[in-house]
Amino acid sequence: MKRPTLEAVAARAGVSRSSVSRVVNGQDTVAPEIRDVVMRAVTELGYVPNGTARSLATRRTNAIAMIVSDPPGGVVADDPMFSAVVRTVSRELEAAGKRVTLILAGSPGSHLRVQEQLAAGHVDGAMLMSMHGADPLPAAVARMGVPVVTHGRPTMSVDLPYVDNDNVGGATLAVRYLLDQGRRRIATITGPLDMIAAQDRLTGYRETLRDTGRRSITAAGEFNRLSGAVCMRQLLDDDPALDAVFAANDLMAIGAMRALREAGRRVPDDVAVVGFDDIEAALYTAPPLTTVHSPMSDQARATARLLLGLLEGEPADSVTMPNELVVRESA
Repeated sequence: MKRPTLEAVAARAGVSRSSVSRVVNGQDTVAPEIRDVVMRAVTELGYVPNGTARSLATRRTNAIAMIVSDPPGGVVADDPMFSAVVRTVSRELEAAGKRVTLILAGSPGSHLRVQEQLAAGHVDGAMLMSMHGADPLPAAVARMGVPVVTHGRPTMSVDLPYVDNDNVGGATLAVRYLLDQGRRRIATITGPLDMIAAQDRLTGYRETLRDTGRRSITAAGEFNRLSGAVCMRQLLDDDPALDAVFAANDLMAIGAMRALREAGRRVPDDVAVVGFDDIEAALYTAPPLTTVHSPMSDQARATARLLLGLLEGEPADSVTMPNELVVRESA
């Protein structure tokens, strides 16, 4: 059975081919009664628009690249927030009629393939996430003239619109809370410091302690459970008298709590623990984890909408979203 054509729909509806074309392409220059009769004919014939032909006519593919600029085994490998972001962004873009392509770009070869796809016009726009400071891909993409947004603030050397949460402010909330609870020797486990989020959370920690005249006690982690445990052991060796730790994400906080139990330290009696992100697992730790709630779904949704606006020629204003502290039993 032959696929119904635009001409067949026009004949069934008793209108011109151009009228049918305007209706199926979503143009608003068609009278309502014409639109109704065309859509009735489309339904009766089972007509499906030819995506390739439409792309040639509109010069749009309706495809969006979601580019994860993270090395193999990097921070997204063990991060439940990653799947939440991908799911939310995909739903938002697909609801707008866009097809989403997920690209893992963690090597020079994959970087080149991403640039080739963008240059060839295979996608209408792109969203970058999980960026590292030394990564050349964001700067290369920014020069290509394709609508691009970033999930998270990019490095200062790249001028791209973004949506982020207030990482400095969130860390400040956590450390101030620990100080208000009477904690005096507060350590931190940072994320990888080639990432802006980790840098900002460290800044919030340091500035808050500096205002009280206290010294920083730091260990560099990798945004995963194992590094949280390793760093916690290091911190206890360096300063056995510490009474609180702020981990720059919940996965590291969970690892830190395990290391504290193994060392015979009670949480929160001996050492209070605060994380960052408020992942679901934070509810089920023993004790439940006090953490900074990051509005990840809202951030992902806002990033998708920022890109959709760019595709329509709208101005792109970057957005920073506030956090809140969720107090549970670990601190």
